[in-house]
Amino acid sequence: MKSSMIPVILAGGKGERFWPLSRRARPKQFLCLDRTGKSLLQATADRLLDVAGGWQGLWVITSAELSDGVREQLPELPPENLLAEPQGRDTAPAVAWTTLEIAKRHGDDALIGFFPADHWIGDREGFKNTLEAASQLANSQRAIVTLGIEPTYPSSGYGYIEQGQGAGTYAGISAYRVNRFTEKPDRETAETFIETGKYTWNSGMFIFRAGVVIDELRAYAPEILDPIAERGVAAYADLPKKSIDYALMEKTHLTYVLPADFGWDDLGDWNALERLLKDDDCPNVEVARHLGLDTKGSIFYASNPEEAIVTIGLEDVVVVRDGNVTLIVKKERTQDIKKVLQSLKERPEYQSEL
Repeated sequence: MKSSMIPVILAGGKGERFWPLSRRARPKQFLCLDRTGKSLLQATADRLLDVAGGWQGLWVITSAELSDGVREQLPELPPENLLAEPQGRDTAPAVAWTTLEIAKRHGDDALIGFFPADHWIGDREGFKNTLEAASQLANSQRAIVTLGIEPTYPSSGYGYIEQGQGAGTYAGISAYRVNRFTEKPDRETAETFIETGKYTWNSGMFIFRAGVVIDELRAYAPEILDPIAERGVAAYADLPKKSIDYALMEKTHLTYVLPADFGWDDLGDWNALERLLKDDDCPNVEVARHLGLDTKGSIFYASNPEEAIVTIGLEDVVVVRDGNVTLIVKKERTQDIKKVLQSLKERPEYQSEL
């Protein structure tokens, strides 16, 4: 597919729920989790290169402490296309700064797409076709287009988008105005959403023309846009921490959603490996040398291929071995890894494990 879109990879996240493999200097986007040999960041860049028309058209925004790691993983990325935030201020400042910088170089009509660095996409052709539809819609009118993922189960871990009035068909995909965004509902509410057939998961991917979002940020989030426009990256120390959903997407009247089905996962925690790699012929998911007796429904990962994990009588657990840390957790408790990390941060003797 040939497109004039400038894709931007959001690569500043921590991915703490993949600890201990994910550490301060090696966050989730730098990890290879699916046996391909490519990190999540490298895989994201790879599938966006056709859209970008090559490395010159691809941008990445990350944190200052991770910028060297991005350069190492993406050595062909032009240095001027890598933006490094001095402090993490969530996604609204990241989107605002990048959009302003792209507008300076390419004008207000530049078509921009934002894509998290740590997602898994199964159907690359379906993904490209969805981006073509989003490009057509964003180029045809003042629109901020978000990609909604057709839900496969009533997840309480994702945000939801309610489809409103139909807004035409682009590249064979029906578009809708957005009625509302809902953050991570409980399971019962999620079940109700899915039954209506009018809700999709919020993927965190969106496409727009630069001038459209600059105008909308000026109207709805001037406390973020104006300081960056005036002072650039020097403004970061004084910016509030806000997500782009909260700062803009939930307020603007220009949002559209394209329901998509291209095999997507946001890889939120270790349980994602089961969705990606489960083999019906194997009782466990094993990215490790694992010998198990009466062990099933579990996930095993070892970063060192020479190390072995041996288990007896385990069920529904995650075991991760990396360097000086071994994690053992019930699959249903993986969301609590962040709580453990907070405890470790408060204890000086565990700083090398972070």
